[in-house]
Amino acid sequence: ASRTQPDLILLDIMMPGISGLDVLKDVRKRWSRAQLPVIMATAKDSSEDIVKALKLGANDYVTKPIDFPVVNARVQTQLTMKRSFEHIQRLERQLSKQNENLEEVNRRMRRDLEAAAIVQQSGLPQASPKVSGVQFAWAYQPCSELGGDSMNIFQIDGRHVAVYVLDVSGHGVPAALLSVTLNRQIKPHLDGNSPVMEAQPEPPGYAITPPATLAAKLNRSYPIDWEIQQYFTVLYGLYDTVERQFRFVGAGHPGPVVVRAGDEAPAICDSPGYPIGIMPDAEYDECTIGLNPGDRLYLYSDGLIEQRNASGKMFNRKLLLDFMKSIRSMTLGQSVHAMMDEVRKWASPNLPDDDLTVVAMEVV
Repeated sequence: ASRTQPDLILLDIMMPGISGLDVLKDVRKRWSRAQLPVIMATAKDSSEDIVKALKLGANDYVTKPIDFPVVNARVQTQLTMKRSFEHIQRLERQLSKQNENLEEVNRRMRRDLEAAAIVQQSGLPQASPKVSGVQFAWAYQPCSELGGDSMNIFQIDGRHVAVYVLDVSGHGVPAALLSVTLNRQIKPHLDGNSPVMEAQPEPPGYAITPPATLAAKLNRSYPIDWEIQQYFTVLYGLYDTVERQFRFVGAGHPGPVVVRAGDEAPAICDSPGYPIGIMPDAEYDECTIGLNPGDRLYLYSDGLIEQRNASGKMFNRKLLLDFMKSIRSMTLGQSVHAMMDEVRKWASPNLPDDDLTVVAMEVV
């Protein structure tokens, strides 16, 4: 059997020199029932031998005197079962190979996504800018390896600080690519020309772009991609450290929350405007918030106020404002992380289904 690799063995129980049952034991040490079927041949009155043979791994039995049509039918049945088993084994090997290939592809994709996430994270501020009279804190958590949210805080000159939060529709690679592109574009450039400022021949050599003008520029530069229905919202503002004023535009983005130093209840300052790319000739208006020492301003993505809990209830604007009251005594950094923790707790036991971003500033 080892040399010839038969498809089936027809084995007599009574043989000279060795019992067929002993041969069966040895066969089953090397091959399973499915790998090598064995049909035992026995006398009609040897039921005890038949039981032993079946227990030892025989696939079937025939009785003597041999009825050859019956034997042939049983042989064909066992061979059909063997072929089916071999076919299943081939399919399993093919499936195993395909799974190995898929796992390798997944590993490569995971490595690529991790590398892309590092690139995306590198575009976020590594530390809050040190600006006299104001301090900042922020937190960011994508709902997957790559997110559509982005944010930044950067000083334009000795007087003005720019702050923004943007949210690209969708998730994954397409949203992240646009998010990274925007993050690299919405900042001052070495040549003095960027969406946030333009070089000028007169001193001081530049002109700061008003928030509403910046939104209009972005709207012209990034029309909606209807094939993937990709657009983005943004809340972009300029803080004047001398006047203590925050001028901002909201292009389809949730308005900032103002938390005053006194007992005044937190409030959301809406700035209605179309998301970027939706309307080709959209016009944008600005809002201005005056701030005093101790006042705080929170910018955030809609992932905070649209997160649903296990019952389907949304963590809405009212719940956000109520929660903001309870964290007023915390430091600015503590309050930002408390907001993120509260939304994650709200979503539990599920993970948040949208990116979460919070940027906060406090006048000191």
